Formats: sequence, structure tokens, C-alpha cells
Amino acid sequence: MKVLKAIRNFFRNLWKIIDRKIIVPVTKLVLKITSNFNTSGKKFENWLSKSNTLLFVSLFLAVSVFIVIDRKIITFSKSSAEVLRSQPVTAIYNEEAYVVVGLPETVDITLIGDKTDLFIAKQSPSYDIRIDLTGLKPGQHKVNIKYNQATTNLEYMVNPSVATVTIYDKVSETRSLSVDVLNQDKLDSKLVIDDVKIDSDKVIIKGAEHQLKQVATVKALVDINNLVNPEVGTTTLKDIPLRAYDEKGNVVDVEIVPTTISADIVISSPSKEIPIKVIPKGDVAFGKAISTIDISSNKVTVYGSQAVLDELNYLPLEIDVSGLKTNSQTKMDLVKPVGIKSMSINNVTVSISLDTVTEKDIEHVKVISRNLGDGYSVSAVSASDGAVTVNLKGVSSVLKDITADDIVAYVDLKGLKEGTHEVDVVIETTDNRVQYLSKTKKVNVRIVKK
Repeated sequence: MKVLKAIRNFFRNLWKIIDRKIIVPVTKLVLKITSNFNTSGKKFENWLSKSNTLLFVSLFLAVSVFIVIDRKIITFSKSSAEVLRSQPVTAIYNEEAYVVVGLPETVDITLIGDKTDLFIAKQSPSYDIRIDLTGLKPGQHKVNIKYNQATTNLEYMVNPSVATVTIYDKVSETRSLSVDVLNQDKLDSKLVIDDVKIDSDKVIIKGAEHQLKQVATVKALVDINNLVNPEVGTTTLKDIPLRAYDEKGNVVDVEIVPTTISADIVISSPSKEIPIKVIPKGDVAFGKAISTIDISSNKVTVYGSQAVLDELNYLPLEIDVSGLKTNSQTKMDLVKPVGIKSMSINNVTVSISLDTVTEKDIEHVKVISRNLGDGYSVSAVSASDGAVTVNLKGVSSVLKDITADDIVAYVDLKGLKEGTHEVDVVIETTDNRVQYLSKTKKVNVRIVKK
């Protein structure tokens, strides 16, 4: 009874509001309008003033207001929607036996329902989005992506809702493992990676057969940035990642067993002290020659791989003396040879003194051969082909002590085979203050098989 009484009171109050706010103002408006018309307007007034007419008009307006209000209530009380973007997908299948291609990594979930239920659903674990491939055999399949929601009060849509996947049998192969050393330039310039000793040179790769055929190499990526305070000695680096690559250097997505390895990194600091050799380029002013070349430091310690150091006997320093008329002093930067990472000094000061030029001829300088092929012997065709006269230009104080034994004249026989050949005579510069010139430009040699 209390409920019915409350309902009657609600509609009674609603009617009073409608009558006061709608019926009475509308009636007044109509009367005001009709008062401006003729007798036909009075007829309309009489019709409108009838109780039945007012009843129907009031009923129509009440129903209209109720529908509008009801629609608004429905709108305000309708379920909310929430989009959960980039939700990870869990695939269920036998990972030891199969490889699956085409699995989406993430999907978007649209949830519709009460805000409270939406809140609960948003807190649920992400692994509730699943693709169940249990029981499917190798081949292509279309499978539904399901969302196991935390509450059954919500509607949901998955985008995409279907995935087209291809299932392959998983096979395995044993492959050799090589090493790539990354970020070597970040290592101290005086340190060198001598060796990387990995704990295993074989790994197993697993995947679909067509994937394994793409693998050209498997590498252990040794990153120098992962070494803590690298110094001379052996350092063990753990958890080194492995990657499989195709012949173009692209990563191939296969399973590698083990996934990481350990390695011993052998670090050294090879060095060598070598002389600095100044090499003048160009000719000084006419009538002048270089009497002395002095540098602030005659030697430099270089750091690099041992193989590079073994081949390096001096550090060349070229200086342009073209047209030089007076003594000079120049500060010059040293250029690091290829393979050298660091030097003890990076520049020197070069002082050059000039004096009056003189000439001197040295006769009977023996011509030697270089780069003769294995299995051959060589001889001069005539006595005049076996020795040459060399003209020297320089200051008298330098030339006076030079003899034939101090000069190297040679012919380069690289690539020449059996027979008689005319070859150029080359004079090796042994003193950079002197200009050497052979008066005989070419000689004849005979090459025979031993």
C-alpha cells in the first residue's frame, strides 16, 4: 500500500508541475493569439475551452514530456564503453612440437557495460586473451581470439577477432657459432681485444624447416659496453645473446639453444716505439738544398694490434718544401697509420735548414732485383746493365760522406716471367736531404727458370 501511495503522489505532483509549467502557459498563449482573430477565432476558443479538448491536449503534452524525460533517463543510464588497446595475446599450443606463424602479438578489446564491471575487467590479467590451438595439425587455420573476462556482465568485441595462422612441424639442426665484437671503438684506445674464447662453438637452432634454411650464420654478440672497467688481462662476460642471420644480414626468427653463452675476453695493450721519418715533398728554391732536418721528438710509441705493429718500422711525416728559400720551423700533426689506435704524441715541431746546393756523381752502383717470382733466377744482359751511375744533389757537408755502398739501386720484377726484359731503374732514398737520380733510366735483364 505504501508503494501505491508513493506512486500516486509521484504522478499527482508530476501533474501539478505539468499543469503549472506547461498547460497554463500554453493556454494563455493560445487565448492571446485567438483574441486577435475574428469570429472563427472565437469558435476555436470555444472548442479549446471545452473540458474534453483540454483533457486530450493535457494528456498529449504529458505523454510527450514523459517520453522525452524517459529517453533522457535511458541515455544517462545506458552502459559505458571502454577500449583496452594493445592487449597481449597468449597462444596455447605445444611449443616443443610446432612453430606457429601469423599469431597477432596484441589486440584491442572494446568492453560495454556498467562502469563498476568495466573497472573490474580492466584490473584482470592480460593473459585472459587467448588463442587456443590445441589439437590443430600442421597447416593453415582460422581461429577465434577469445577474451575470458573477469565478469559475465559485460559485452565485448575483440579487434581482430579472428587470426589466420600457419602451423609447422618444429625441426632442429646443429650449427657452428661465430663471434661478433660490438662497440670496439668504445674501448680505451690503448687496449686491444686479442681473443674471445666462448664456452661452446656449437648451438642448436629450432624452427620450421623453411626458417632453418634461411639461417646463414649464428653469432654471439659480445658487446664491449657490457665490460665493467676493462683492463689488460682476461675478463669473463656472461649472458651473451645469440642471433641467427640470413645471407643478407637480416635476423631470422628461430629458437636458439642455449639462448646465451659465456666468454673469456682477452685484453692486451700491444705497443711499439718507432722512429719518425720526415719526408720532404717538392723542391726547395733553385740553388738551395736541405742541410739538416731536426724534429722535436725522433720517436713515437704506437698502440694497435700486434699484426699491425709487426709490419710498422717507422712513422712517415711528409712536409711540403716546394719553393722554400730560407730556414723554417713548422709544427705538424702526426697521422696515425691504418690499424693504429693511439700514439704517445700527436704532433712534433720540424726545423729545416738550407745551404747552397752542390752535385756529385757516384759510379758503379750495383743494381739489385726485387720481387722475382719463385723458381726463377735473373741476370744482367751486359755489364752496363748491372751497375749505374747516380747523380746526387745536396749540400757538400752531406754529400762528402756518401759512397756507392750507401746507395740502393733496384729493378722491380714483379709479375715478369722467363725471357729478356727492359725495366726501370729505381733509386731508394736513404737520406731525405739528398736528391738521387740514376743517369741510366732503364736496364736489360734476363729471367730464366732454375
